[in-house]
Amino acid sequence: MCVFSKNCRLFLFAVLGCCLCIALPEMCTAAGGPENVLLVVNRNSADSLTVANHYIALRKIPAENVLTLQWDPKAQTTDIDTFRKQILAPVFVTIQKRRLARQIDYVVYSCDFPWGINLETDAKRFLEAANKLAENTDDDEPAPKPTWPKQLTKVGSINGLTYLYQSVLKGTPDYIQLRSNRYMRLPTAQQRDAPTLAFGSSQHFGPNGELLDKGGMRYMLSVMLGVTTGRGNPVGEVLDYLQRSAAADGTHPPGTIYFMQNGNIRSKARHDAFPEAVRELRALGVSAEILEGTLPMNKDDVQGVMIGAAGFDWPSSGSTILPGAVCEHFTSFGGVMRSGAGQTPCSVFLRYGAAGASGTVTEPYAMPHKFPAATVQVHYAHGCTLAEAFYQSVHAPYQLLILGDPLCRPWANIPSVSVEGIEPGTTVKGTLVFRPSATVPGGAKIGVAGGRAEGDAKVEQFRLFVDGLLSAECEAGGILTLDTTQFADGHHELRVVAIQSGPIRSQGRRILAVAIDNHGRKISMSVSPEGTVPSGTLLTVTASSADSFGIVVLHNSRLVGRIAGHEGTVEIDSATLGTGPVQLRAVGLGGSGPRSYVWTKPVEVILE
Repeated sequence: MCVFSKNCRLFLFAVLGCCLCIALPEMCTAAGGPENVLLVVNRNSADSLTVANHYIALRKIPAENVLTLQWDPKAQTTDIDTFRKQILAPVFVTIQKRRLARQIDYVVYSCDFPWGINLETDAKRFLEAANKLAENTDDDEPAPKPTWPKQLTKVGSINGLTYLYQSVLKGTPDYIQLRSNRYMRLPTAQQRDAPTLAFGSSQHFGPNGELLDKGGMRYMLSVMLGVTTGRGNPVGEVLDYLQRSAAADGTHPPGTIYFMQNGNIRSKARHDAFPEAVRELRALGVSAEILEGTLPMNKDDVQGVMIGAAGFDWPSSGSTILPGAVCEHFTSFGGVMRSGAGQTPCSVFLRYGAAGASGTVTEPYAMPHKFPAATVQVHYAHGCTLAEAFYQSVHAPYQLLILGDPLCRPWANIPSVSVEGIEPGTTVKGTLVFRPSATVPGGAKIGVAGGRAEGDAKVEQFRLFVDGLLSAECEAGGILTLDTTQFADGHHELRVVAIQSGPIRSQGRRILAVAIDNHGRKISMSVSPEGTVPSGTLLTVTASSADSFGIVVLHNSRLVGRIAGHEGTVEIDSATLGTGPVQLRAVGLGGSGPRSYVWTKPVEVILE
């Protein structure tokens, strides 16, 4: 039994991907897809599990790209040291252990994680070090005692602090600087060649936002799918707006983006940028208008809106928010999800149909640096994902809570992918050679800021992912080669992802399930009851695999059951899995390491 437990731990930490470990150059940027997401789920929260189950199904998130952590769902805020130790550090350790570092660009949190993080201890350490430095100077006049700027309030958001992970993990509070985000796109000479830019976590940004070969700042896009407590959205609303957002991809919606002007300081702080944003949107063929007032009134085509008001009543506007819309209001407590907090929370936009919205988690002192600029709508209309659009548009994101679907991309030109040389559902062995191809719909143009174009859109690169892990790549017109002997027998998922040329680098994909059979290893699994099952039902998993010393049962990448020996049953309380579409799979553990294992095809159960 002890041997089984030891091998099980080795399995969980070292071989979940079970894929080729090949030397590839540092990954180029890509506009973002499910293979680029690490989805973080709170296993102590039924809401978090449920939202994650649905998002995995909607967006086809690979099982190995799901991380479950334990967090008290009642703890909607925490301190920076706890956040760093229990959430942020495990996230980045997991990315390294699962060999995902070359591909993860998004850390996406399901619900029931802390939306607000108290930064007092980092600020205290910084001031103590500054005071010590001041005391040790040789100047005749004593240096003034360092103080913390009032405007840099000491509360951050889970998203902003994850995005600025480099500084946060080191405990150096330079992450609160008002120009901490060098991915923010600006009309400067250094960024002239990349006014709108696909994101990659491997990118190095210089002090003026320019791309460097090495040595610059690196980031990690981060969004929270929803908040289901306090002033957030019930689970049903979260699932509704996530479904609407996924359906909006590539639709090139005909609605209008509205920029609202009024006498409120929250509105006036951004007025100057509205005319240029409208001009650029119209040059891209996207309808945009500047209107007077708090809300667009009686408009049935709201494809996005930027307002400036502490409070508003959306239903009273008589307007309709269309799928895929980014909506935002510049106010102090839009991201404070605690019950009884003042002003209108950003979650209201999501309730009435938006794909994404944001707000600060504490008093930000009406500083435009802490809020998205009008360019969020422009980057989005170029075809960027929602997360890319937000982070290209805010100088200092450390207090900004972003809720919604980070992968939503209504204006993307999504490649359609074909693969010659392999068919889904086949059994394969040895070395596979296949040729991918792709087309971009409609002869679309790749736009860049200012309305210029770079010619007909085309695909320039293909990437092969096996069970979610990047395994090979080739240029357009090339071939992909896969040595299946490097993998365990049994079920595997191949993903061929096409990357569009140009600055936006939109993705399309073909997903193929195959069975590898190089060693004759077999495994079977059944789940009872099957089909649609009431939540709380005990699920009985029966599995058999000759020559395996043990079998483990997984929900995504989370261990939920163990069988000692080559066959047996295990009972799983379905209440621990959340509701919605749940996929379970079994892995037979061989005695000669990961390549001697064998994987079942996932079995789906709908829990309700």
